Parts: sequence; C-alpha cells; structure tokens
Amino acid sequence: MREEPGTRRAGLSRKEIGATALKIADADGFDELSMRRIARELGAGTMSLYHYVRSKDELLALMWDTVMGEIIVSDDELSGDWRNALTKIARATRTAFKNHPWIFEAMGEPTQSGPNGLKHFEQSLAAVSGLKVPQQERLELVGLVDDYVFGFALREVLQATYDAEGDPNMAESGMAFFESQLATGEYPNVSKLFRGDLREAMERVMETFSGDRANDRRFERGLKILFDGFEKKLS
Repeated sequence: MREEPGTRRAGLSRKEIGATALKIADADGFDELSMRRIARELGAGTMSLYHYVRSKDELLALMWDTVMGEIIVSDDELSGDWRNALTKIARATRTAFKNHPWIFEAMGEPTQSGPNGLKHFEQSLAAVSGLKVPQQERLELVGLVDDYVFGFALREVLQATYDAEGDPNMAESGMAFFESQLATGEYPNVSKLFRGDLREAMERVMETFSGDRANDRRFERGLKILFDGFEKKLS
C-alpha cells in the first residue's frame, strides 16, 4: 500500500527487485539472497534499494507475492464446474512451487498476503461458490486442496534434493539395513512387496513413487480421489 518512490534509476522498481530476488533464490538458493546481492545484479547501490523495500520481511513479502502471481489462473479457465476450476488452480500452484523450491524454506519466515495472494484466494472461493453446501465446508475444501498441493510439492522438492545430493555410501548402508530388517520376518507386508531380487524390487517400487511422469500421475490421481470423496459427501 506504500507509494513507490520516484525512480532513482531507469527501470528500478519493486517489481524488478522482486523478480531479481526470485532469480537469485532460484539459481543459488534462499540463503544466498541479500540486498547487496540484489543491488549488484541490478547495477544499483545497496542503500537505494531500501527506498523501495525497507527490510528482509518486506522483501520476502514481495517475493511471495511475485510467486503467487504465477498461481493466478486466467478467469476464462475457471469457467465450468468446481472440480475443473480447482484442478487448474492446483496444477498452477504445484508448478510454481516446483519452479521455486526454496519457497518451503522461506515459508517459515514472516509473510503477509499481497494483492496476488488475495487474488488467488478470491479465485479459489469463486471456484467453489456454486456448491450447495455451507460456507464453512467450501472453505474446508479449498484448504484441503491447498494442504494436498503443498504436501505433494514439498515431497517432490525433498526427493529432488536427495537425488541431487544423496550420498552413495549412505544409500548402500541403507539398503543393507533394509535387507537385514526384512530378514527378521517382522514386516510380512513389506517383505511381500519386495520379494525376489531386492534391488530390482526397490527400483520397481521407486518407479511408482518418483520421477516426473510418476509424480504427474500420482498428483492427478490424488486430486481425483480428494474430489471424489467430497462429491460423494455431497450426494
């Protein structure tokens, strides 16, 4: 709501500052983000940025709202039934979180909802506005979808980090531990799932739970199950 200061350098604006901050965090991680780094990328003085963004909390709020702008769906895509509209919103949210994986680390910091966050909330409420249920149940449905997408995207980010940074020696020791535990006979259902050659069985199971194509299938199936359950309640 604070009026933006007069331009001190051609092109310098809160929008540009937010976009540059996202670029740094996407490339090098949230920990590498600083006003000095942003200023260097913009070719501006560090102190000049504080005329636009006064603190780290304000910078984070600006970044968060910039990400939320990627979640906004065009209004014509939200026409039709509530399932279609919420699916479009859920897909856009997952994509934004995958594109900015540092956001889960930043979510622990103080943030405030900006105009794009409010627009996202408005679109979510509009998507369920036609449901013939009490307002509280419509809000719960919106919240359930958000919880599902947040949790799914977080798992994808953690898996991608493990795949990129996982220690092969730890993987070997983990496999040895897993094999020894199966040998105790205390896990009959797990043993049935991994019978035969353990490594081949492990690869087969992992194909179900990881990889872009498997994740896409699981994401869509999970949404369908969630919506089917809610629809059954309506009937």
